Amino acid sequence: MQIDIRATDRLRGEKAFDIGPVLSSLAHAVAGSDLDLARLRVVCDWVQYRQAFRRPIDLRPILPSALQPSDTFDAYELALDLRRAGNIDIEAEFAKVLAEQAKGSKGQYMEDWRNGSESCIWDFNGLYWNALGLWEQGTGREYEQALPGGESDARNTEAARELILRLFSTWDQLAARQALPEDLHILELGVGNGNQARVWLDEFRRLDREANRDYYRRLHYLMGDYSPHVLARARENVKAHADHTSSLVLDARVPSETLGFLRSKAFLIYISNVYDNLPTDEIVRIGGHLFRVEVRAYIPTETAEKVAADLKLEPKDLPDLVHRLVQLGPELLAAAAPERFPGGPLTVVEFWRVVWESMRLDERYTPLEGLDTYRVTPNISGEVMRPIVEANGDLRMHVSNGAVASFLDSLPLLHPFGILECHDIFVTNVQQYETSFRGPGKYDGSVVNWVNGPMLSAIGRRNGYEVNYEAFTHRTGSNITTLTARVQE
Repeated sequence: MQIDIRATDRLRGEKAFDIGPVLSSLAHAVAGSDLDLARLRVVCDWVQYRQAFRRPIDLRPILPSALQPSDTFDAYELALDLRRAGNIDIEAEFAKVLAEQAKGSKGQYMEDWRNGSESCIWDFNGLYWNALGLWEQGTGREYEQALPGGESDARNTEAARELILRLFSTWDQLAARQALPEDLHILELGVGNGNQARVWLDEFRRLDREANRDYYRRLHYLMGDYSPHVLARARENVKAHADHTSSLVLDARVPSETLGFLRSKAFLIYISNVYDNLPTDEIVRIGGHLFRVEVRAYIPTETAEKVAADLKLEPKDLPDLVHRLVQLGPELLAAAAPERFPGGPLTVVEFWRVVWESMRLDERYTPLEGLDTYRVTPNISGEVMRPIVEANGDLRMHVSNGAVASFLDSLPLLHPFGILECHDIFVTNVQQYETSFRGPGKYDGSVVNWVNGPMLSAIGRRNGYEVNYEAFTHRTGSNITTLTARVQE
């Protein structure tokens, strides 16, 4: 039996976690089972997200490849969350996991097996942003309050000032050569409630006046977001700069579909906490073999039975109702099914919140026979990952499909002297995947995953862009890293 303890930093220091009793209880439980210990690997993570799709203990099948007949290969990965392990009866939880394995079900499934980026959790993610106003009514708080610290790191005057002064320097040099266009375009993707845009624009106008430039008059600040509700709030927040701002509803994965007119014109593309909220697959390397992480969302049996009974349904009817929820949204579903939701849209929101809070992901590892057969995006083969996976040992990592698509589709919008700056939770060294759980987690009603920085760097270089990462220094204790991309010199 192989044991992989990834949360090594939690085992040291003054508040070191005592893993001994946990491993002892787990070993006792496993020894009494019918599992083949020679084909069992145990992975111990520290799942920092208090709302996640994982249970304290879970069992993941490792499926045989075409080169390993199923009658001779039957392996499992036992996943243990150390953060919760000290507060549960490990042997009882393990017995429950084995019973589910024998039964072939963990609850009421919402979907069939599929890649992580195709899971219905991303439909819920989209529903959250599209129906954010109703969600906030139901929870009684704005979405930013769900972020660590209750606000975004992007809203920082000092950081805005540094960025603006760098722009002024570039524009001054271009102006001196009579090469500066009349219209100065700035694009922000994922504007949130508009606080960042307001801070940035206020600082821009102030610095422009101090420097006696004429850049503010020529400024065009474009705000793009997936959520109409969020954009409406952002427009209200920047109304003092209404003559210089425009807002557009767009899909961050393909911004050029909406912003094609901006091609080669944007001096700055500013992105904050967007990439971590885009769909992603995961791949795993075990013993030198590559696997895709396939998932299927489910609601645990006990919760499914209670929710169904409250709605006078059978648990098997829940997947259809959930599908209608994410397709229609709370208002239309309330109108279409008044007998189920007599209290109107907020009653649907209550149903939505219960389903989302209880939703878990069943996982299995399916062989990835060749990287050339896998698509990171429709235009990018999995071959781009080969240098990353071959330079490292066994690990599990995000592919960050949505972030890669957004990054690549944004770059052509940049002016030759433009920069793309993105604040997010980046893995900047693949070894970080070996020491810590990196998602998926839940922030309120949305999904969050760390972003595979080495993937973006490799793809940027292939397309002629220099990509750098720096720690966000304007807030103590922040996990945010700043990515900067510009044309290679």
